[in-house]
Amino acid sequence: MRGADTKLDGAGGLARVARLLRVPTDNPELTRAQFAAFCKQVPLLYFILVINSVAVAYTFVPLAPAWLTVAVPGLLCTGIAIRALWWWRQRHRVLTDAEVLRNLRLTNRISAPIGVLFAGWSFALFPYGDPFAKGQVAFYMAVTVIGCIFCLMHLRSAALIVTAVVNVPYVLFFFSTGEQTLKAIAVNQLLVSGAMVTVLFIYYRDFADLVASRKSLIAQQAETQALSDENFRLANLDSLTELPNRRRFFAELARAFAKAKDNGTRLAVGIIDLDGFKPVNDTFGHTVGDRVLIEAARRIREACEDFTERPVHLARLGGDEFGLVVDGDPRDEELLALGRHIADRVKLPYQLDTTHTGLSCSVGFALYPRAIESAEALYECADYALYHAKRHLRGRSVIFSSELEAEIRSRGVIEHLLRTADFATEMELVFQPIVDAASERATAFEVLARWHSPRLGLVSPADFIPAAERIGVIRSLTRVLLIKALAAAKAWPDHIRLSFNLSAHDICSPDGILHLIPIIEGSGVPAHRLDFEITETAVTFDFVRAQTSIAALKAMGCGISLDDFGTGYSSLSHVHLLPLDKIKVDRSFVANINDNGAAHKIVKSIAGLCADMDLTCTVEGVETKSQLDSLRQLGCALIQGYLFARPMPAEAVAGYLAAESARLGDGRRVAAAS
Repeated sequence: MRGADTKLDGAGGLARVARLLRVPTDNPELTRAQFAAFCKQVPLLYFILVINSVAVAYTFVPLAPAWLTVAVPGLLCTGIAIRALWWWRQRHRVLTDAEVLRNLRLTNRISAPIGVLFAGWSFALFPYGDPFAKGQVAFYMAVTVIGCIFCLMHLRSAALIVTAVVNVPYVLFFFSTGEQTLKAIAVNQLLVSGAMVTVLFIYYRDFADLVASRKSLIAQQAETQALSDENFRLANLDSLTELPNRRRFFAELARAFAKAKDNGTRLAVGIIDLDGFKPVNDTFGHTVGDRVLIEAARRIREACEDFTERPVHLARLGGDEFGLVVDGDPRDEELLALGRHIADRVKLPYQLDTTHTGLSCSVGFALYPRAIESAEALYECADYALYHAKRHLRGRSVIFSSELEAEIRSRGVIEHLLRTADFATEMELVFQPIVDAASERATAFEVLARWHSPRLGLVSPADFIPAAERIGVIRSLTRVLLIKALAAAKAWPDHIRLSFNLSAHDICSPDGILHLIPIIEGSGVPAHRLDFEITETAVTFDFVRAQTSIAALKAMGCGISLDDFGTGYSSLSHVHLLPLDKIKVDRSFVANINDNGAAHKIVKSIAGLCADMDLTCTVEGVETKSQLDSLRQLGCALIQGYLFARPMPAEAVAGYLAAESARLGDGRRVAAAS
């Protein structure tokens, strides 16, 4: 057993020696680092070898044959000079790991022949020399070996091969001479070489450790960079739709704006808003709403990818709003085509489990350099173009223009004056009758506000009501208008009701309609004579709070009317979930009810819905007798429009009611007499 162990130990020792004399193949980073160091140090090694060889050859020229002093060293020096030049040229080359390994192996293989050739040449010269020349040979071989060890430290195997190939013959040769001085030199060389080999092992180990630590550091840096890149990606990504987020959008806008400004090219910003998304969210819940948003984002992204004319950068700005940056000098017609393509994709049906729903989208565009001097202003103009589209051209695209710019300036003036207006003195009320379709008798009056600005004159409610909502004074305005309206209604007959409009801010604020209750209770007008008109848009602003506010008004005895039905989101869930008394059909369906079959069918459907749900159907915008006749046939109960009266001041209401009574009373007496 002991003999077997000895054999195994011997085999293991030989294997370890063999590994020391081979180039490592399992560490590409180490071999690449060795190669990089070699490209710098091998030329120096060959320089030392050539200089020392030339010096020895020069010494032996008068002592030895020419072939030994000229031909042989000339050939050897030429060969290593060519090899040195080859290494010098590798400094800036990019090699594969396989090529690096192949070159190091070649260096390892030729190190022994080169050592043998130069050692053999030295031994061949030695007999021709005098004591000084022989001493130079000994010195030449010793110094050259030490220099080679230093220069070959990064390739341990080659250094060990050269040390062994030169030192073993060196020691044996000089011991064989019998000369004590040469023996001492041989022993000295052996000891110094041993020390140098020890230094070689230490240096090689440290070099390998340095390469390994560098590899680890690079890996850590790569991991850190990857983590940084991922954090950057997440910081600029919308987690729901996986589109760039608002932060990334404005960074892209700033970059594109600076580029467009430098190049003098056009740049467009677009803002997309989904029409009808909030009712989907309120009706089906946020989970379904998120699915709809994801699908809508996918469709918008595909529509932008289809638009190959110009680069389009899409992002989700928040909620159901998306942003576009279109660079590359886009034209107006291209932007409108892009808007149409996006709208066509968005409005396709959405499958929601067992039901379908539909959306549309409005798009606002703004173009640089049309009187716009900053990226922020460009975005604001696109936002206003979107606002205009949603108010007047829902489902379509609008490009910011000089007309809209004039609107913005006008809007700014209105907002400024509203902040300082005295509502009690500047606001006036007019009243339009709502009449029974069968008897043509007034049953209520809708109150409408008029603003007589000292600076602007008469301002339309279509202008100052949205402005009051934007700047946050609508609730103060509502209180003043309600006080005035109730004061006027107090003088009317008890059977005449007052119809009053509430905005989204009135019913969706955190404290709801609490600010209105004391006004109603202290007015002297019974709550049951009050109808509050609320638009579908106001309801969808915050359905839960709106529902709470409406329930509170209903509990007081007030009537609730859903205004402009058919023009907003027209969600039947509102009709089903809210305690409504009336549905008011928008005037847009009445204007051509006798000429447009679709309008006729819509009004008929709404009237049928009201009948089925025991709600009163009110129609506004009636101007002709033929329209009235059609609406009577469809079963509409209440009528409002210029056919009966235009809006009138409060002091004219009594006269209107008296004239109505006289007119209808005379009509009955004529009918009885006949």
